[in-house]
Amino acid sequence: MTQVKRINRIFMMAVAPFIGMMIFILISSLQVSIQLTMPDNTSFTQDWNESQKQITLGLTKAQHTAEYTMETVGRVSKLYQKTTNTMNSIVNTASAQAKRPEQIYNRRITAKLGTPMDQVNSDKLTAELYRIGSTSYNGYAMKVKLKSPEAMKMTLGNDKFGGTETTMQAVQRYGAIAGVNAGGYADGRGGRYPLGTTVMNGKYIGGFHPSFKDLTFVGFNKEAKLIGGKFYSQYQLDKMDPHFGASFVPQLLHNGVSLKIPEKWASSRAPRTVIGNYKDDQLLIMVVDGYDENGKSGALLSEMQKKMQNLGVQDAYTLDGGGSSSLIFKGRVVNNPSDGHLRQLPTHFLFFK
Repeated sequence: MTQVKRINRIFMMAVAPFIGMMIFILISSLQVSIQLTMPDNTSFTQDWNESQKQITLGLTKAQHTAEYTMETVGRVSKLYQKTTNTMNSIVNTASAQAKRPEQIYNRRITAKLGTPMDQVNSDKLTAELYRIGSTSYNGYAMKVKLKSPEAMKMTLGNDKFGGTETTMQAVQRYGAIAGVNAGGYADGRGGRYPLGTTVMNGKYIGGFHPSFKDLTFVGFNKEAKLIGGKFYSQYQLDKMDPHFGASFVPQLLHNGVSLKIPEKWASSRAPRTVIGNYKDDQLLIMVVDGYDENGKSGALLSEMQKKMQNLGVQDAYTLDGGGSSSLIFKGRVVNNPSDGHLRQLPTHFLFFK
């Protein structure tokens, strides 16, 4: 064993240098190669420049498009404004032309009445007050153009059937700009009741009464247009769509033609209240003064008939007269009531500003 260990030592010592040399050669022959791949700076710059160029080109196109769009919108806007102005001008011209006949007609009838003493103009109505007269009577006329159905109504005295109040009281209570007495009446049962057929807000007050002894209905439909005449059945009057109305006697004009005045009403003078309409639905209300009801002062019905006809009125009706005649305008009593004061009445026509 000892010999063997020596041999091994000798052998190891002999080959040790050789083994060391081999290890050195092996290690020195190994090479580590690491390749770092970097992008090509020239290619990257070219790509960036190309992208920037495309973006800039796109933005320029977008700007041009926006500018063109704004310019087009501006042109269209100017064209629209010009078209609108032209259409407005056409409409205004057409409207003015359409109103010319009405204005000419109004000037024509107003010229016959003269210069107004007073007037009111609002969205609901135009009312003008005139003085009228002749050698035998003096009075007042009120021309009214209703622009809205809300501009007029009829009232009962203190808002009850059989109740009474003066026209001034009714005007003040309702805040009206003008008022006039309406239909006739009869006293009885502790009250003062309207004659004949009376309509309030489309309803018959006290029922329908067929026309008798020349009694005539006069009132307004739902469009505030004057209606009236003799009616022998409710069906006849219903076709006129009455909204307000009262009764008295007689009717003076129909479609501009004079109607026969009953003999019993023809020869006496008295304070008068009459109402009529023109072709354009304007109203004319005339109130004539008298100092009593004895038949010696005031106007004849034939005089009122002729006056209304000469003024171009189409349909004319007599309202209650005598001491009942009363005209209120802008808070004052215009006429001179024959009683010396306003009479308590059951019905009134009121007009609103």
